[in-house]
Amino acid sequence: MQSHAHGGPALLEVNRRFYDPLWTSARLVEPQRFNTWPLVCSLVSRSQPRLEVAPGLRPRFPLEETHFVDFSPSAVAKLRARGANAVVALVSALPFPDRAFGLVCAFDIVEHVDDDDAILSELSRVAAPHASLLLSVPLHPGHWTTFDDFVGHRCRYEPQRLLAKLAEHGFAVEQSAVFGMQPKSSRLVDVGMWYLTHHREQAMWWYNRVFMPLGVRFQKKLALIPGLIDTEHVDEILLVCRKHDAVKFS
Repeated sequence: MQSHAHGGPALLEVNRRFYDPLWTSARLVEPQRFNTWPLVCSLVSRSQPRLEVAPGLRPRFPLEETHFVDFSPSAVAKLRARGANAVVALVSALPFPDRAFGLVCAFDIVEHVDDDDAILSELSRVAAPHASLLLSVPLHPGHWTTFDDFVGHRCRYEPQRLLAKLAEHGFAVEQSAVFGMQPKSSRLVDVGMWYLTHHREQAMWWYNRVFMPLGVRFQKKLALIPGLIDTEHVDEILLVCRKHDAVKFS
């Protein structure tokens, strides 16, 4: 999760200040530990190339035979140390040819830029006809909090506008589920932000070694349903999309 181009140098720096220290001090969490693993296993096959963008040190795709792109040199170095094929690059300028991948993953990324169309266009460009896209984003602008500012979010999405935006880039939603690991307690989030602001080193230690492992351990099972879930009380959503084969690029 990090920011990319089309947000300007200032936006890049805001995200860099949060995520580079996080990935420098963090350990890689194996993709098998996340509640997305059963879904990933149902989609992954050796016959289709796959790409995950902006994973940081929380990849959801298998480390083997997956292409990873992240803007953080620290994250890329640690992914490579585990044998992953990872490169430092911008999601808005992916170093791959058109229609290269049959499976693409982009969790917690498009909300971090001002020009999200640039990223969605790139994801669509590198996705082969009928490719699957796994995407997660926060919902409802009215749910905006100081946490969104703190982690470098630029927007939250109204569900119907999100569907329309995906359609503009050639993606149709096939399944969806409630997603995210942010604590429900706003007070706990506020305390965490205060410590990250005033005692960053200690806060990073506690996050990486205590709170992140606990969050992974107590994840709820991913409950996918066909189409779009009822989003009224949903803060973040995971979408399983399918790429149309009629999209053309200039």
